[in-house]
Amino acid sequence: MHLGILQCGHVPDEVAATDGPYGALFQKLFAHRGFDQTLWSVVDNIFPPSPAEADAWLVTGSKHGAYEDHDWIPPLEQFIREIRDANLPLVGSCFGHQIIAQALGGKVVKFDGGWSVGRTTYRAGDQELALNAWHQDQVVDLPEGATVHASSEFCANAILAIGPRILTVQPHPEFEDSVIETLIETRGAAVPKDRTERATTALGQANDSRLIADWLADVLEGADATQVRDLTRKAKP
Repeated sequence: MHLGILQCGHVPDEVAATDGPYGALFQKLFAHRGFDQTLWSVVDNIFPPSPAEADAWLVTGSKHGAYEDHDWIPPLEQFIREIRDANLPLVGSCFGHQIIAQALGGKVVKFDGGWSVGRTTYRAGDQELALNAWHQDQVVDLPEGATVHASSEFCANAILAIGPRILTVQPHPEFEDSVIETLIETRGAAVPKDRTERATTALGQANDSRLIADWLADVLEGADATQVRDLTRKAKP
């Protein structure tokens, strides 16, 4: 399968030096699924000619806010709508989650509760999962037809299905602990100290990024995003 990646930002140089840029992070996340991938750096106004350039699409994270005034955001929103209209699978992580929701009629704001950093626990029905997060923006109004698959007291709309072809996650399944540790060391001054301390303490604890990677990958391969996921099953080898 050919995965098109819409890169909406650049990871900090310190993260790129240790873990790689966004393309490498997602290549590693989906390595066991054998996807071919092509990356378009939309943050630099490099866009694919059409959604037909790939079998499925992924929108990355970014340091930018979906609501900010950047010249690449309106064409990105239009391209997201074109992917939807072409009935192609689409997934997003963090900013990707937010911009997809916004492009399809939802609302994103800088959250009054501030930052979510590091290992964070979410509820998915009667199941619990933990993923690494790094964000202060959130989706507060849902697009039409959206289903909330996971939430927490801090983040009500953490995993969304928008129809059967679109699945988005607010946290970062592509961020291993090494990325969080580097972000704390190099960008942690912008975050309240109690949150970086809690995130540092949680480094090394197990999380469910592999399970979420398989959920995203299954949707990319055509699974119905609206179906409730059994998170107790083992990740694919």
